[in-house]
Amino acid sequence: MGRGSAGLRRLVREVARFGAVGGAGLLVNLLVFNLVRHVTDLQVVRASVIATVVAIAFNYLGFRYFTYRDRDKSGRTKELTLFLLFSGVGLVIENGLLYAATYGFGWDSPLQSNIFKFVGIGVATLFRFWSYRSWVFRALPAQEAVPDAESFLETAEPVRPTQRARV
Repeated sequence: MGRGSAGLRRLVREVARFGAVGGAGLLVNLLVFNLVRHVTDLQVVRASVIATVVAIAFNYLGFRYFTYRDRDKSGRTKELTLFLLFSGVGLVIENGLLYAATYGFGWDSPLQSNIFKFVGIGVATLFRFWSYRSWVFRALPAQEAVPDAESFLETAEPVRPTQRARV
């Protein structure tokens, strides 16, 4: 098996774990959004921002302790700062789409709000996946080197013992 397939397997596992945490975070986000809309008189986007903030906290715990538990754990303050920064950008993307649909097009029914909330989460998720894996939960250099070295050994030619020279 080549080096590329080991990297692809790692990426597939990472995407699956990111998706599991993200899926749970999606449910948290939508449940909190609909609960806040149902029990308060807050405007749609304000309710959505509250739900997004709750989901961000939920997702940090899931990403740190499940998806990226094997990543560099030094510099937690920097990690959390970057996570919050990129999550904030995701919050703007997610809620910007909802804002445009609600106030730009007048689509404010509960079904329309949920559809655009969901679409906003989807677009923001693409950004978050890239930014979290690239900047927040960075791979340890040694962990990248070990699979590369192992895959090199799998493809290397077997070493044949040389015959001894006769004197």
